[in-house]
This record gives sequence, C-alpha cells and structure tokens, in this order.
Amino acid sequence: MATVHLRIGDLVWGKLGRYPPWPGKVVSPPKDLKKPRGKKCHFVKFFGTEDHAWIKVEQLKPYHAHKEEMIKINKGKRFQQAVDAVEDFLKKAKGKEQNSDSKGESKGKKTQNKPLKILDEDDEDLSALKDPSDKPVKDDPHFHHFLLSQSEKPASSMEPISKRLKIVEEDSGSTSIQAADSTAINGSITPTDKRIGFLGLGLMGSGVVSNLLKMGHVVTVWNRTAEKCDLFIQEGARLGRTPAEVTSMCDITFSCVSDPKAARDLVLGPSGVLQGIRPGKCYVEMSTVDPETITELSQVITSRGRRFLEAPVAGSQQLSNDGMLVIVAAGDRSVYEDCSSCFQAMGKTSFFLGEAGNAARMMLILNMVQGSFMATIAEGLTLAQATGQSQQTFLDILCQGQMASTFVDQKCQNILQGNFKPDYYLKHIQKDLRLAISMGDMANHPTPMAAAANEVYKRAKALDQSDNDISAVYRAYIH
Repeated sequence: MATVHLRIGDLVWGKLGRYPPWPGKVVSPPKDLKKPRGKKCHFVKFFGTEDHAWIKVEQLKPYHAHKEEMIKINKGKRFQQAVDAVEDFLKKAKGKEQNSDSKGESKGKKTQNKPLKILDEDDEDLSALKDPSDKPVKDDPHFHHFLLSQSEKPASSMEPISKRLKIVEEDSGSTSIQAADSTAINGSITPTDKRIGFLGLGLMGSGVVSNLLKMGHVVTVWNRTAEKCDLFIQEGARLGRTPAEVTSMCDITFSCVSDPKAARDLVLGPSGVLQGIRPGKCYVEMSTVDPETITELSQVITSRGRRFLEAPVAGSQQLSNDGMLVIVAAGDRSVYEDCSSCFQAMGKTSFFLGEAGNAARMMLILNMVQGSFMATIAEGLTLAQATGQSQQTFLDILCQGQMASTFVDQKCQNILQGNFKPDYYLKHIQKDLRLAISMGDMANHPTPMAAAANEVYKRAKALDQSDNDISAVYRAYIH
C-alpha cells in the first residue's frame, strides 16, 4: 500500500474525522509517549491551535503540494488564520536561514515548555474552533483516526463543534447557507421563535428532530408508528395526534417520509396536513420524491394561501444525527429564510435553487450518482474476489487514490465485516434511481449507467435486502 513519506518538521494537511483538513507540522512526540501499535502514523501539531494528535499516514498530505486545493474548498475565518500562521512560520524560518551565518545560533536560552494539548478519542474539535459556551456531545463515529489517549484528562473536556452560518450568493443564481468555518459555534445559532412541527421519524427525521431540540427549537412531532415519538417527548418535544393537528399548532411544519405516495397521503389523506394548515403557515417537504409530486403538493398548499418549500437532504442516518446534512431547497424564498435556524441545526450547508421542483430534480441526480457509485464499488469488490485478489488490498489502494473518501472507506469496511445495518435504506436508493431514470426519460436524456445500477438493486431487493443499507447491493453479486 502506498504511503506518504514524511519527516520531522514537514508541513502537512491533517484530517480529523468529518472535519476539513487542517494545516500542521510533523513533530517529535514527547519521549514518554508511545506510538500506537499497528498504525502507520505521525505525531502532528496543528497551526492556530495547541492541539497535537497521532494521524494515520493516509490522512496526511504534503502542505505545499495541496495548498491551493485546500484553500479553494475551505473558506472559514479560523481556517484562514491557521494558513496565515503557516505562512508566518515559513517567513520566520526563511529569515532565520538568512541571518544564521551572521548572527549564529543563540545559546543558553531556555524556553518554558507548555503542556501538550493532545486530542483523544473523545475529543470532537480543534481548539481553535472551541467555544466555552458549547455543550458536550456524544462520541463521533466519523472520528475514526487513531488519536492519542491522554493518561490524565483536564477537568473540563474539549467542547464540541456546532455551526455558525452565513448566506452566500453564488454566480449560478442559487443561494447557499454555509458554515462560516466548516464547523461553527453553537451559541451563535438563535432558534426561531416560530413553533416547529415535524412529521416522520425515520432514519433521517429522527436525527433532524433531535438536533432541532438540542438547539432550542420548540418542536411538535408526529409519526405513523406513535411509539417512535416517546424518546423525543422525553427530550422535550410535544406530541401531535395527527398531521392535521400538528400543522394547526405550528408555524412551520416539516415532513420527511419514504416515497411520493407517503408524501401525498400525508398532505391529502384523512386528518392530513391540508385539513389543519392555516393561512400564512408554512409546509416544508423534506422527502426525496419526483418533481411532479412536488409541483402537485406546492399547488395544493399555495392555492389555499399557505406557503410551501421543498427541502430534501443529502446524507445518511449518521450525518443526520451529527447535524451535518446538506439541504437542497426550492420554492418560497421567504420560507427558506424563516427556516434558517432550523437548517443550521440539522445541516452543515443549505442551497436555495429557485422554483419548486428544482430541489427534487437535483436530489434525484445526486442520489442517482451515489447509488450507481455504490453498485460499482460492490462490483469491484466482488470482481477482486473472483480473480483471486485481496478485497482488503483493493480497498487500501482505492483509499490512497483520487476516489478516497469517508463514504468509500466506511461502506467497503462494512461490506468486508458483513455489517449492513441501514444508514440509508437500499429500498430508498433504488426508488431514487427509478425516479431519476423516469426523469431522464421525460427529458429525453439517456441514463444507461443508472439503469444498469437499478437492475442490480432490484436483484438485491429480491434477495430481501430492502431494509438493509445501500451497501447490501454487494449481495446481489454473490448470490
């Protein structure tokens, strides 16, 4: 497996979990600090912070070679301050080289050694992004890098990262609400005083509601299976007996259900949204459905003096739990703005794409690409096995190349471990592929790759994999 060859003093980009790569320097660890067993890693000090960590070599990139790339994708103020700190370091180092011949090295001076602040498995952030007002959160499953465990922890543990967001107008005409840093400060999210309703507590909806409550929103919930509401009632949510009751009580009602039929039934069915929503109130459809369903629901809602927004989300159950979804919205711009604090609570970024139906189109395209990619990865793994190649080595090589990502690493590891616990249901990605293919047909645009992937997922469904994770498409190749 290819490795990054680094030495003490080299400048690097080090990646911690789901957070962006951060500039640092490879340094010597304290003498009493042992290197983690079985891990090829370097001890890194991060610029702009006092943090240190053991980082696996595959999560390190040379600083200069990747500088332009990293600066393009990370725009936060603290990130820029860290980059500036690197540049200051380089200038000082160059100055020392120029002056060394005339001045020589200073001797006899002792500097006071500061205690190292070392990130461990329980820490979620870089100290430069820390805010004392934040509340602790649970361990981050994405924080899979081998971080150093401290023998003694300070009385106050590292604080979590949350979100501070800003609105950015883009050349494309779309608008995005993005984290000012890739992560931001919890205390800067002021929850709206509007009453929030939420219909549907599935894999995605549950995480969304939990984060809305954590950020101080007043939330009323409903779910077809009422028992799923109990946990959120304990966390402070209110209970609505029907969708109609929730929408009558709330200013903004979100829904997140499985498919177009469920979305229509929720609005148009007995005791549905349409029977309870009052003039001026808002309805936000977060389900991934086809544009025609969105157009129908939008017309039904707005024709009665109500306001409508579609806001499907890109992500998974884990990203929903972490409040790191990407929200793609379209429809009533004023509703999008009214939902600002809610989108900040549930996601890392949101985009406004104009008229209703555009978000559905974009989300189907995104999920079409993801579903096709997952099927291709499964095909590669099984072909490796069929030709006598090591599947683990295939994954190791893949994760060192241009396609390296947390998604690839996690899905492949789950496949190799036989773990298909759903993070995103296989039946839902197959539904999205079907809808995307239909959308292509209507636009007279070919989608042969998606069509091929769809057939593989249909076979996986026939093998009773519907309620497993999308990575269970792997089983369609081995049965």
